[in-house]
Amino acid sequence: SFYCLNYTYAARKTHGHNGSAEWKSSQGEHVELCHVERGFCPSLLQWHPTKPLLAVGWETGETMLLSHPSGELTPLPNNTHNACITVLEWSSNGSRLVTGDQAGVMAVWRVDARGKLQGSPLIKHDYSKPLTCCIFRPPPPAEDVAMLARAAVSGDESALDMFNWKKSNKGAAFALGSQEGLTFYISTADGSVYNVDEQARSVPLVSVESKIQTMWYSKRRDVLAVVTDSLLLSQFSLGPEGIAQEISKVKLSGRGVQHADIVWTENGLLITASGEQHIRLWDVELDDHYALSLDESLGFEKGELLNCVSFCTSKQVLAAGTSRGRVALWHMVTVSDQKGDTKIHWKLQTPAEVEGNISQLQWGSSSHLLAVCSSSSCVVILSEHVLCSHYSQQMAAVQLTPAQLSLANFNTNTHITFHTDTHIRAVQVTKDTVAVWNGKYITVYEPSGQTLHSTGSFQCESPALVVHEENIYTVEPNRVQIRTPQGTVKQLLAFSEAEGNPTQLSVCGSYLAVGTDTCHVRVFDLTRREAKAMGVMKNLSELIPDLGALRSVKCNASGSQLSVLIAQVNGRPDNKVYFYDIELDTLSHFDFFTGRPESSLAQSEDSQRTRCEGELAARCPVSQFWDENEPRLFVCETVHVNSDLLCSSQSQTEKEDVLVVTFFVTQEHGLLLQDSQPKPATLLSLLALDTPYYYYICKVVSTPTAAPQVPSSPQMVVRRALRDFVGLESCEKQTRDAMLNFSFYLTIGDMDEAFKAIKLIKSEAVWENMARMCVKSRRLDVARVCLGNMGNARAARALRNTEKEPEVEAQVAVLATQLGMLDAERLYKSCGRFDLLNKFYQAAGQWQQAVETAETHDRIHLRTTYYSYAKHLEAMGDKNLALVYFEKSDTHRFEVPRMLMEDNLSLEIYINKMKDKDLYKWWGHYLESQSDMEAALHYYDLAQDYLSQVRVYCYLGNIQKASEIANETGNRAASYHVARQYEGQDEISQSVHFYTRAQAYNNAIRLCKENNLDEQLMNLALLSNPEDMMDTAMYYEEKGTHMDRAVMLYHKAGHVSKALELAFATEQFGALQLIAEDLNENSDPALLARCSDFFIKHAQYQKAVELLVAAKKYHEALQLCLDQSLTITEDLAESLTVPKDSSHLSEAGRKELLEKIADCCMRQGNYHLATKKYTQAGNKIKAMRALLKSGDTEKIVFFAGVSRQKEIYVMAANYLQSLDWRNDPEIMKNIIGFYTKGRALDLLAGFYEACAEVEIDDYQNYEKAYGALTEACKCLTKAKGRSGDEADSKLLILTHRLGLVKRFIQARRMHEEDPVEAVRVCESLLEEKDLDPAVRVGDVYGFLVEHYCHHGNFQQAWSKIEDLRSTRPNINLSLYVSQTSLEALQNAAGVRLVYRDTDTHAAEDDEEVEEDENINH
Repeated sequence: SFYCLNYTYAARKTHGHNGSAEWKSSQGEHVELCHVERGFCPSLLQWHPTKPLLAVGWETGETMLLSHPSGELTPLPNNTHNACITVLEWSSNGSRLVTGDQAGVMAVWRVDARGKLQGSPLIKHDYSKPLTCCIFRPPPPAEDVAMLARAAVSGDESALDMFNWKKSNKGAAFALGSQEGLTFYISTADGSVYNVDEQARSVPLVSVESKIQTMWYSKRRDVLAVVTDSLLLSQFSLGPEGIAQEISKVKLSGRGVQHADIVWTENGLLITASGEQHIRLWDVELDDHYALSLDESLGFEKGELLNCVSFCTSKQVLAAGTSRGRVALWHMVTVSDQKGDTKIHWKLQTPAEVEGNISQLQWGSSSHLLAVCSSSSCVVILSEHVLCSHYSQQMAAVQLTPAQLSLANFNTNTHITFHTDTHIRAVQVTKDTVAVWNGKYITVYEPSGQTLHSTGSFQCESPALVVHEENIYTVEPNRVQIRTPQGTVKQLLAFSEAEGNPTQLSVCGSYLAVGTDTCHVRVFDLTRREAKAMGVMKNLSELIPDLGALRSVKCNASGSQLSVLIAQVNGRPDNKVYFYDIELDTLSHFDFFTGRPESSLAQSEDSQRTRCEGELAARCPVSQFWDENEPRLFVCETVHVNSDLLCSSQSQTEKEDVLVVTFFVTQEHGLLLQDSQPKPATLLSLLALDTPYYYYICKVVSTPTAAPQVPSSPQMVVRRALRDFVGLESCEKQTRDAMLNFSFYLTIGDMDEAFKAIKLIKSEAVWENMARMCVKSRRLDVARVCLGNMGNARAARALRNTEKEPEVEAQVAVLATQLGMLDAERLYKSCGRFDLLNKFYQAAGQWQQAVETAETHDRIHLRTTYYSYAKHLEAMGDKNLALVYFEKSDTHRFEVPRMLMEDNLSLEIYINKMKDKDLYKWWGHYLESQSDMEAALHYYDLAQDYLSQVRVYCYLGNIQKASEIANETGNRAASYHVARQYEGQDEISQSVHFYTRAQAYNNAIRLCKENNLDEQLMNLALLSNPEDMMDTAMYYEEKGTHMDRAVMLYHKAGHVSKALELAFATEQFGALQLIAEDLNENSDPALLARCSDFFIKHAQYQKAVELLVAAKKYHEALQLCLDQSLTITEDLAESLTVPKDSSHLSEAGRKELLEKIADCCMRQGNYHLATKKYTQAGNKIKAMRALLKSGDTEKIVFFAGVSRQKEIYVMAANYLQSLDWRNDPEIMKNIIGFYTKGRALDLLAGFYEACAEVEIDDYQNYEKAYGALTEACKCLTKAKGRSGDEADSKLLILTHRLGLVKRFIQARRMHEEDPVEAVRVCESLLEEKDLDPAVRVGDVYGFLVEHYCHHGNFQQAWSKIEDLRSTRPNINLSLYVSQTSLEALQNAAGVRLVYRDTDTHAAEDDEEVEEDENINH
C-alpha cells in the first residue's frame, strides 16, 4: 500500500515572480542548506541516477548542481545557455550530463565519481532550433567479470590473459560491467534527430514531420522509435554506418499531445494517458496494442479519467493518476504457457488517494517512492510501506493508515481505533502497553477506556524495536539497549565488531532472539532482572552456504530453538527454514523447494513424507512464528516460488496460493509436519500463533486517503482455530495441553501415548476431531474407538464392513465418507480402487465423474455404471438420455420396451430404428398377444425367429408352410415343433424325419420301435447318445434278430463286456477283433484274459501279448513271447516293465521279471535293450556282459565309469585290450585307468609289459620300454601280498628283464664317450641266455655292426653279421642295421648282401609272445 510520506531527497520547484528549489527531510522538515531561490522560475529538475545530486535548469538558461547534505551549489558557466532550459539528461551511471535550451544550444558535461563538475563542457553545439528531448544509447553487453574470474581460477588461459592487460595481445583492457554508453540522440522542434557520439561528432539521423515528444531505443533490434506531438509513432532501423531506415509509421489514438503523457518501458512498451477513461499500450517489439481501464469494484468511480502515467522498471508496476485524485497501480505479471510463449497480464491494485486532480506522476530512484503532483498546488510523495502489526498476550495491533492503529483485546473481546500524532514505522504491544516508533521517536501508550494516553516518549533511531513487560529493547551499532518506558537505558547487550550490528529482534515468551548484519544469532533469557545470554554466539555463515543476510530470526517459548529465514547472496529469499538447537548446538532445515526436510529429519511415516513432497514442494517461506506458549509448535507462511511475493521480502501482496504450514519441532524427533492448509482468501496474512488459534490480519477494503481522518474501522484481526481444536476453542488449559500432546504423539505415531493424553476428555467434538485425524494418520484401530465414543453406530458398521478390503486407503476412505470429509476421492485414487471410487461418485450423485472413471479405469463395471446412470435418468424423467445409456449398458432390449411400454408409437418407432432381432422378436410376441398374427409373422421373419413362425403357421393350420420353413432353415426347435404336429396327425415317417432334423433322436427311436421301423432304427441309434444305443441293442437282443447290430451298439455304447459276451455267444469273430482293439489296461482283467485266450487260439500272439500285459499278467506274456519266439521290441519291453511302486509285483519279483526280459533280449541279440533291463534289475555285471557283446566301445566306457564296480572296470579294460590300443592313446588311457580303479594290478603289469614289447618291436624305443617295465614292476610289487609266490616269480623275471634293458640302454648312451666299454657290454649281453625278448638279439648285433662300420673295421662288422645270420637265419638285416652302414660294408667286402626289404612282411623266426590269458576273460 502507498501512504503519504515525505522523503529525504524530495525536491520542489515553485513558480510565480520568484522561483526556488528546496529539499525536505524524511519528516517533511525543510533542509536549510539545500535551498536555492531566484527571481525567475526553474524549468527542469533531474536527479543523478545514484547520488543525492540534483540538476536544476532555470527559464533564463542558468543551470546548477545542488548536492546533499552539504548544500553545495555548483553553477555551470554563465555563457553556456541564454534561453530556457528544455533538456536535462544524465547518462546511465551519471558521469555525463547533457543540457539543452530553447535556442538550440546543447552541451555535454563530465561529472566525476564524487559528483563534482569537471571544468568546461566536453561538447558544445548549436542546432539553432529548440531542443525537445534526449536519450542515451544503452551500452553494449559488457564482459561478465564474475564468470571470467571463475574461468580464470579453473585455469582458462584466455580468461587469465583478459585480466593481465600487459600480456593480452588485444591491446586494451576488456570491457567492465561498469562501463556506460556515451552516445546519445537529441531531437529538435522541427522533428530532426541527431546522433552525438563519444568523439563529439553530431550527425543528422532521422527527420519526421512535427515536433518530437519522446524517443526510445531498442538494444535487441537496434531500432529507434520516436513519437511526435501529433501522436505519430515512427520506427527507424539503425545500420552500422549510422544510416537510419524507416520501417513503420503508426498513428496512435488519443486526444493530442497537449493532453498526452507518454512513457516507455525497457521492453519497448509505449504507454500513453491522454485524459480518457483508459490508458493505451503499444508493444513496439511485438507490434501489438491494447488498453487498460479502471475497475469500480476496487474503489474507482464511474467516468474517472486517467491523466498521467509512470512506470517503475524494478518493480514492474505502472502508476496512473486520475481526475478524482486516485493513483491506480497495475502490477505487470509475465506468464509462460506450455509452448514457451510469454504473455503479459496487468493486475489492477487497490488505489491510493490524494486531494485534487492528479496532473503528474514520477517514480523515485528507490523504487518505493512515487511523487504525485495535483491541482491543489502541492506535491505528495507516496512511499510503499508494509503494514505494521504485532500480537502478544491476547493483544493485537494493526496499522490502518500512516498514523492510525486498530487495537484488539481478545481477553475482553474489545477493539478500538487509535490515531497517533506521527507516522507509524513500527508498533509493539503487550497486555498493558502500546509502543509506537515513527523513525525518530518511540512513544509509549497505555489503554484508557476506549482510547490510549501517552505515558512517555523518547528519541530513538533504532531500526529494530521489541517490548517485553516493562522493558523496551532497541538497537544501536554493536549493542542492544534495554530501556524503561521513559527511555532510560537499564542494560546494554554488547556485540563485538566481528559479531556485527544487531538488526533483528524478536520476543517469544520470556526469551529474546537477536540477529546481526554479519549473520550472528543469539538468545537471551529475560526471566531475571537482567537479561542473560544463553548458549553461544553462533555465526550462521559458517553453517549455511550462500548466506547473504538474515530476513527473520525467531525463538520458541522455551528459548531452546531458533528459527531463521535468510536471503541468499544474490538477494533472493532462500526456500529453506533453518532451525538452530541452542542446547545441542546443531542446525537443521526444511526445504520448501523440494517439500522435504533434510535426510536426518524424515517423517515418521511414508504417508507423511508423501504429503510433504506433494503439497509443500516448489514453495518459499515468507513469514514465521512460534506458538506464544507451546515451545514445540512452529508455523510459517509459504508461497509458490514463481509468486510475485518473492520480488521483495518486504511486500505482502494478495495471493491465493499461500499455504500455512505447521510443524512440531523437538530434539528427539526433529521436524514433523503437523498440518498444512491454504490461507483463507478473505485474509491478508498470518499475524501470530497462540493455541488454539491462528491470528490473521484482514484485508483492507479500501485504502484511506492521504488526508487525516478517523473512520470507523472494522475488526482488523480475526482468529481461526487450529485443525485439532475445531469445536474446542473455549476449552480449558488442561484440555488444550492434552489435545496438543495427542496431536504430537499422533504425528510421531505413538498411539499409546496419544490415548493416554486424551483418555479423560469426554467431548464428542474431541473424539470426532480425533477420528478425522485418524483419516490423516490412517489409524483405523483408533478410529473404531473414536466412533464408539461418538456413538456413531452407522459409521462403525460401515467401517467394520470394509475390513474385507485389502487396501488400507480404501478402508480409510469409507471412514472419511462417514465423517463428511473430502479425502475419500483422493484415497481411492491413491490406492487404485477405482471400482470403489465409482461407487462413491454414484452415491454422491456425481454421475459424470462416475462414468468417466468407469470408462478410463474401471471398465469391468462400465456396463453396470451405464445401467445405474440410465435408471437414475429414468427416475429423473430424462428418458431420451436414459435410452442412450440403456443401449451403452446393453440392457436396452428389455429396459427400453419396459420404459416405453405406455407409449406404443414411440416404442414401435424405436424398434424399427434399432433393427435388433431381439427387439423384433419381443415386438412380435407383443403383437401375437394382441392377436395381430400377420404383423407378428412379419416381425418374426425380421427377427429370424423360425420357431415362432412355425408355431403361428401351425396355429393357423398351415402345416405345409411350417414344414417348408423347418426344412429350409434347419432350425432344430422349428423342426421339433413340426415333428410333434405330424406325430399328432399319425404321419410317422414325416414325424421321424423332423425329429431327426431336430436331433431329437430318442423320440425318433421311440416311434421306430413302436412302428417296427428296424432299418431306420440302427442309424438313429448310432446318431444318438449311449443310453439310446443300449436301449436299441436290448431291443435287438430281445427280438433275437440282427445280433451283429446289437453287438455293435453295445460296443459303441461302451458296454464292452456285454458286447464280448454276446459276440462269444454268437461266435462273431469279426466283431471280437474290432472290440479287442479298444481294450486297454483300464478294461476288466478277466475280460482281457478271455480275449487273449481267444487270440492265442487263433494264432494272433502279438495281440494276445498286448492283452496279457494290459491284464498285468507279465510272466504269462513273457512266456508267450519265448514260446512263440516273438521279438521283444523296446515298446513291448517297456510295457512289460513293472513300475517300482506297483502293487502287482514285489521288488524281488519285479527284478526277476526284468532279468527274464533281459535274458530273452540276449537270446534275440538285442544287447542294448538287454543291458538296459539288466541295469533296471540292478545286475550290472550281466548288463556289462551284454554291453560287451554289443561291441559299443563308447557305451562300454561310459557304463564302466558310472557303474563304479571293480569287476566291471576289469571287464571293460580287458575288452579295450582287444582293440587297437597301440594307435589310440585314449583307449590306452582308459585301460590303465580301469585296471587301476579295478585294483587288477597283475593285469595292469601285464599290460605294461605288452606296452614295452610294442615300444621295442615297433619303435626300438628302449627308454619308453624301460619306463613301461618299471611301471609293471611297481604294479607287481603292490600285488605281491595278494597273489603270493606266483607274483614273486613274475617279479623276479621282470626284474631280470629290466636289468638287461637297462644295460643295453647304458651301452648305447656311453658309446660316444667310451666305445670300447659299450662294445664290451653288448658282447656280455649276447652271452645272456634269455636276452630275447627283453632285448632283441638283432638290436645288439645291429649296434655292434654300426660301431665297427663307423670305425672302418668292416671285417669285424662282417663277422657280427655272420654270427647274427647263424643265430637267426631269416632275419631282415635292414631292420637292425642302417642302409648306409650296409652299403659301406658291401662296398668294402665286395660282396652283395642279401637282406629282406623293409616292405616284406615275412615273419621273423622270433616266437610270438602269447597274450595274457586274462585279457580274453
